[in-house]
Amino acid sequence: MAFALTGADVEAEIAGRVIPPWWRSHARTGDILTVKAMPRGARSYLTFGGGIDVPMVLGSRSTQFRGEFGGWHGRPLQAGDILSCTASTATIGELGVEPAEITLVRPNATPDETVVRVVIAGEYDGFDATTQALFWSSSWKITPQSNRYGYRLQGPTVKPEVPIEKRSHGIVPGVIQIPPNGQPIIQMRDAQTSGGYPKIATVIRADLWRVGQARLGGKLRFEQTAYTDALAAEAEMSAYLDRLRTNVHLVEETRTCRSS
Repeated sequence: MAFALTGADVEAEIAGRVIPPWWRSHARTGDILTVKAMPRGARSYLTFGGGIDVPMVLGSRSTQFRGEFGGWHGRPLQAGDILSCTASTATIGELGVEPAEITLVRPNATPDETVVRVVIAGEYDGFDATTQALFWSSSWKITPQSNRYGYRLQGPTVKPEVPIEKRSHGIVPGVIQIPPNGQPIIQMRDAQTSGGYPKIATVIRADLWRVGQARLGGKLRFEQTAYTDALAAEAEMSAYLDRLRTNVHLVEETRTCRSS
């Protein structure tokens, strides 16, 4: 069957053969895949041609750990678990692509910082100029209390000029909230649907994956961007994905023509 390792760079081998990251390879009965070090990034994804055959819940086969549903019995995998995969009609051939860069190169960033672009949010003007400048200039550490629900950051205290108490209202992944302790929280992919903390900024959708690839203990730096630039960044990311799809399709067509 065909499979691929994507996401973060990862060192891996199957049946003693080294596999590059972002590379579609194949496995035969009895082959053992060994995943080793992850030199860059925080999360790697093992994908299978045809997909993993588990029941769909709310239109997804993923696992919701906090709610304990979906995926494989609503829990993390354990030694001895066996997952079935659905049959795939895809050609089993090797193919690799060039991954997107996790880190944006910026002159004011250090090598251990992940720079992400953000737009200001609803309560931004509730913070005075000094606090706003502190938010932009600071390097924020990702604490161990971070997960798919939210990244809790550690750094200088940022608080609004006067306490802001809001009724719970709708929020989306990427929103950066400021709780009473003044330490930001970035809502991540499994973010709750509502919250009442003041919002100082929002990570643009094109960069939210960069946050997800930042490791616990790593550092984030926020770069303010305009809404129009955020839309342009998303269009650029969509164009990159479209190029990948086109290139893969062309390779598959070429192989089909050669085999026929």
